[in-house]
Amino acid sequence: MPAHDSSPDSSIPVEVVLAMPEVQYRVELDVCPGTTAREAVRLAVGAGLIPLDARVDTDPLQAPLGVYSEKVEDNYRCQAGDRVEIYRPLQQDPKDMRRQRARQST
Repeated sequence: MPAHDSSPDSSIPVEVVLAMPEVQYRVELDVCPGTTAREAVRLAVGAGLIPLDARVDTDPLQAPLGVYSEKVEDNYRCQAGDRVEIYRPLQQDPKDMRRQRARQST
């Protein structure tokens, strides 16, 4: 895993976020070029992304990841300015929700 280095010539800025229903957790990091999305999440968790008293419904070290709403693999190489998103499980299937709304509107 690339080492965290904050010198301007050898790092890129990325943001890691986890959105919960009532609060969004976010950490801004400077990481080495070549750092993967999963490594950025590990660094963010180590930097205190999620407060100790927070109740979260997903394990950020195992959850699916995305960058600006596009799903990415764990080995995606972060680019300067990326926002790495930690995805939570869906509470309801979107197709079921549409069907329920359609039934209610008729």
